[in-house]
Amino acid sequence: MAKKKPKTNQSSTPKFKKPSLKLTNQQKLIFGSLLIILGIILGTAFLSYFFTGKADQSILNEFTVRQVEAENWVKKLGAYLSDIFVYRGFGIAAFIFAGLLVRSGLHVLLDINYQKLRRHWFWGLYLILWFSIFFGFFGEKHAILGGTVGFETNTFLQDYIGILGVALLLFFGLIVYLATRFKVTIHSFIALFKSAKKNISDELKSNAEEDSFAFDNNLTEEAEAIKSAHVSATQEKPKAKPIVPEPEPTPIVEFETFEKPEPTQQVPTSTFEVETPKEETIEDGPELDIQVETVQEELSETDNLSNKLVADFGLFDPTLELGKYQFPPLDLLKKYNNEGISINQEELEGNKNRIVETLNNYKIGIASIKATIGPTVTLYEIVPEAGVRISKIKNLEDDIALSLSALGIRIIAPIPGKGTIGIEVPNENSTIVSMRSVIASQKFQKSDMELPIALGKTISNETFVVDLAKMPHMLMAGATGQGKSVGLNAVLTSLLYKKHPAEVKFVLVDPKKVELTLFNKIERHYLAKLPDSEEAIITDNTKVINTLNSLCIEMDNRYEMLKNAMCRNLKEYNTKFKARKLNPNDGHHFLPYIVLVVDEFADLIMTAGKEVETPIARLAQLARAIGIHLIIATQRPSVNVITGIIKANFPARIAFRVTSKIDSRTILDGSGADQLIGRGDMLYTQGNDMIRIQCAFVDTPEVEKITEFIGGQKAYPDAYLLPEYVGEEGGTNLDIDISDRDKLFKEAAEIIVTAQQGSASLLQRKLKLGYNRAGRLIDQLEAAGIVGPFEGSKARQVLIPDFVALEQLLENEKNN
Repeated sequence: MAKKKPKTNQSSTPKFKKPSLKLTNQQKLIFGSLLIILGIILGTAFLSYFFTGKADQSILNEFTVRQVEAENWVKKLGAYLSDIFVYRGFGIAAFIFAGLLVRSGLHVLLDINYQKLRRHWFWGLYLILWFSIFFGFFGEKHAILGGTVGFETNTFLQDYIGILGVALLLFFGLIVYLATRFKVTIHSFIALFKSAKKNISDELKSNAEEDSFAFDNNLTEEAEAIKSAHVSATQEKPKAKPIVPEPEPTPIVEFETFEKPEPTQQVPTSTFEVETPKEETIEDGPELDIQVETVQEELSETDNLSNKLVADFGLFDPTLELGKYQFPPLDLLKKYNNEGISINQEELEGNKNRIVETLNNYKIGIASIKATIGPTVTLYEIVPEAGVRISKIKNLEDDIALSLSALGIRIIAPIPGKGTIGIEVPNENSTIVSMRSVIASQKFQKSDMELPIALGKTISNETFVVDLAKMPHMLMAGATGQGKSVGLNAVLTSLLYKKHPAEVKFVLVDPKKVELTLFNKIERHYLAKLPDSEEAIITDNTKVINTLNSLCIEMDNRYEMLKNAMCRNLKEYNTKFKARKLNPNDGHHFLPYIVLVVDEFADLIMTAGKEVETPIARLAQLARAIGIHLIIATQRPSVNVITGIIKANFPARIAFRVTSKIDSRTILDGSGADQLIGRGDMLYTQGNDMIRIQCAFVDTPEVEKITEFIGGQKAYPDAYLLPEYVGEEGGTNLDIDISDRDKLFKEAAEIIVTAQQGSASLLQRKLKLGYNRAGRLIDQLEAAGIVGPFEGSKARQVLIPDFVALEQLLENEKNN
C-alpha cells in the first residue's frame, strides 16, 4: 500500500494545457509548416551569401528587373534578405533568426507550451545582439562576421570606453546570459575547476604508474611472472577490502539451509562480491540520483472525451453567441467638477476646538485627536485619558451636536479594532461621489469577484466594492427620498459594467412602475421573464407571485442539475460545463446568475402577504448555492414588512436615513441610521461592523445612456425565459365534466351567487367544509363560468348576477 502514495493527484494528471493561440488543428498545421519553411529559406539564403554574396552585390538595386538573375541559392529574394540580415544587420548571428522561426513552427505544429517559446525568442534576440557585437570586435576586415550593427556598435563603444571596456562589457554580457539562462553561479565554476583538477591529477598518477612498470624491461621471464602475479594481487586487494568490514549475518542466514556446506567457499564469495558493491552504491554513493517513477491515475472515459473536446475546440465560451458585445464605456457616466475632497482647515480646527471644549466642560480629558476627511463626513478619532468611561462620552452625543451646530452627529464608542472613540461630523460642503469615479477605480476594474458591486466611498475616501455572490442577499431600507432608488441603480450599473449578458440576468419588480422602466431597453440582453409575459419589468402584483414561484421552480431545477453533475454550487457547475465534462444532451447547460430586484417590498406585503413572503423566504434560504440572489428595498422597515424570516436570511443590509431609532434597529439591529444626513449617506453591515458609506450617484440620464448603448447592440432572440408557473388557485378545464363535480356544487353556487363573493373561506363557513374541498369547489365554479379567475388576496369576481341566470346556466349545461 505504501508504494501507491507517489500517485499524482487527478488535477495534475491530464496535462492538457490551454494554448494561448486559439487555433484549430488545421490552422496549426498550416501556420507551423509556414514558419518552418520560412526558417529553412532564411537559413539557406544566409549560408549561400557567404559564397555568392560578392557576385550578388551588383543586382541588389535591380530587384524588380526579371531578366537579372542572382547567384544566391534562393535567387533574388535570398540575396536581398541576406544583404539585410547578414551584411547590413547582424552577420553570422542572423542564422539564429532562422533557427527561431523553425523552433516557432515546431511549437505551433506540436502544440508545445508557448510560454517556453517566448523565453526562447527573448534569449535568441539577446544572443543575436551579443554575437554581432562580439564578431564586430575584430575590426573592419571581418565586418561580414558581425554585420553593420556589430561593427558600428563596436566603433561607438570603443570611442567612449576603449577596447578593454568593450571586452569587459562582452564578458559581462556572457556572465548575465549564463547566470540567468542556465542558473550558473560562482560555485559552479569552483566545482568545475575542482573536478578538472582532480581529473588531471588522476591522469598524472596513472601515467606515473605506467612509467614505474616500464623499468622492468631487463627482468627474466620468471621475474616478470612473479612481478605480474604481484601486480594482480595488488589489483585484487581493493576488491577484497569492502568484504572484510561488511557484517556477514545476511549471507550466513541465506546459506544456513544447506545441510553440508562445501569446504571451499568460493561460490558464496563470488556471490558476495557481486552484492556488496550494490549495497555500497546505495549507502556510500550520494552522487547517484534516485529516480522515482510516479504512476499516473487512470482517466475515466468521460475525462478522456472531455479532454479531447477541450483540446480540439477549447473551453466552452458562453459569451460566444454575443461575441461582439461591447461593455458600456466610462464616457457614458457623468464627471462632476467638485468630486475631489477639499480640506477646509478652519472647519477642522473649529470642530476640534468645540469637541475638546465640550468634553472639558464635563471634565473629560483627551490624550490625542485625529481627523479623517471623507466625501460627506469627517471622522474625529479621540483617545480619552486614562480612567474615563466610554459610556460617559456616549451620553454626550446631543451635547456635542449642539456645540457643533451640525445635523447627524454619530458617536462610535469604541471603534472596532482600534483603541479610539469616533465622532462622525458632517462636512459643511459635501462632495459628490460619482458613479464614474467608483467604476473607474482599480479596486473595481481589477476585482475577480463573481458579482462585484461598487456601492460608493467610505469615510477614508476608499472605493467600497462588495461581492453579491457572497452576501448572498441584500436588504435595503430608508425613508422616502434618501437614495434607495439611486442605490439600486448603482447596483445594476456596476453589474452592467462588469458582467456579460450571458453571465447574469435580472428579474426586476417595480410596483411604482416608474423607477426601473429604463431597463426595458436591455430586455433581450439582461432581463428574465415568464414565457407568457409581455413586459419583462413586473409591475402587477399577481405576476409578482407567479414570477417568485417560477423562480422557486427554477431553483429546484438547478439543484437537480447540480445533483446530477455532482457539484456543490453554481461556480463549480459552470467550470465543469466549460471544461466540456457535462453533456448538453443530458439536460445540462450554462447557468447564468439571476438577480431578483424588488424596489418596494412593503407594497407587495400589503397586497399579497404570505403569498409573496413564502417564496421569497424559500429563495433566500436555498437559492444562494445555485446563483439566485435577492435585493429587496423598502421605505417602511417595520416588523410586519421585514419579518424575522426575512431578516434571518438577509445578512447584508444597507440602511439609508430613517426617521426613528425603531426603524434603525429593525433594519440594522442597532441604532445609527436615524443619525445619517440623507442624500446617499448610508450604513452597510454584513453581520459584523457597520461601515458608513456615501453611495455613488448615478442620475437617470446616465442610466438611459447606458441602456441605449447596450440595447443598440446585437441581442438574444428573446429575454431569458423562466419556467412556466400555473397557480394553485388557477382554474382548469378538467372539471367541466358534470359527472366529476362535487355533490355540493349546486348548493355552493347558490351561496356564492347570493353573497356575490367568490371565496373559498365563505364556502368553508357556510357548508362546514375543509380548505381542500372548498378550493376544489371554487375551481369547479370557475370552470363552469360562475366565478372569475384568481386575483391574489382579493375575492374572485362573481359572474352570475342572480338565481335566474344561475338556473338558466345549469339548465343549458344539462341539455348540452
